[in-house]
Amino acid sequence: MTTPMKRLPRRLPGWAKAVSAVVVVLAVLFAGMALSVLPGLKDVFGTETHDRSGPALLESIQDISRYDAASGNFQVVVDLEKDAKYLPDAIRGSRTLYVGAGTVDAYVDLGKVGENDVKVNKERTSATIRLPHAALGEPALDPDRSYAVSKQRGLLDRIGDLFSDNPNSEQAVQKLAVKHIGEAAKESELTQRAEGNTSDMLKGLLRSLGFEKVEVVYEKA
Repeated sequence: MTTPMKRLPRRLPGWAKAVSAVVVVLAVLFAGMALSVLPGLKDVFGTETHDRSGPALLESIQDISRYDAASGNFQVVVDLEKDAKYLPDAIRGSRTLYVGAGTVDAYVDLGKVGENDVKVNKERTSATIRLPHAALGEPALDPDRSYAVSKQRGLLDRIGDLFSDNPNSEQAVQKLAVKHIGEAAKESELTQRAEGNTSDMLKGLLRSLGFEKVEVVYEKA
C-alpha cells in the first residue's frame, strides 16, 4: 500500500520576499498617514500622557548685577526647504513653514561700574555716573507662541521618521528662528531704549535721595 506523499511548502523566490517587505512597510506608512489625516482615529486607542519626569536639581547660583531695562517681542516666519540631488521632492526632501515668536532683553551691566565712574560734589547735590553701553541678551523662543504652519516630506523621509527616535524634529527651524530674532534685535533700537530707561531710573533714584543734578553718561564705543 503506497503512502501519499506530503506536499512540501513552496519557497518564495527572492524577488517575491523583497516585494512583500516593501508592501508591509508601505502598509505601516499609510496607516500612520491615515492616523495623521484623521485625528479622530487616535481616540479609538485611548492614548494617555503621563509625566514621569524627576525633580529639577539646582546646579548653580549666579549673582546678577545687570539691569534689564528693555525687552523686545519679535516674530519671524521661517521657510526651510531641504532637497536631494537627482531625486524629486515627492521621494526625498522636506519643507517646513514655521512661525517663531520670542523675546530679547537689553540690559546695562551695573557690575562694571567702578569707584572712578561715580563722581559726587562736596555738597552732595550733583552726581555724574558713567556706565557701559547696553547689551543684548540671548534670544528666548516662546513655545506657546511658536508653531509649525505646514510640513511637507518626501516618501523616504516619512519612512525614516518611523524608525527615528525623534520624528518630525523642529530643531533646525527653531535654531533659524532664534538666529533671525537675534539679528532683528541688533537692527532695532532696543539698546538705545535700554540706555534711556536706565538713565531715567538712576536719575529718579538719586533725586529721591536729595541730589539736584544728576548726569548719566555712557562709555565711548
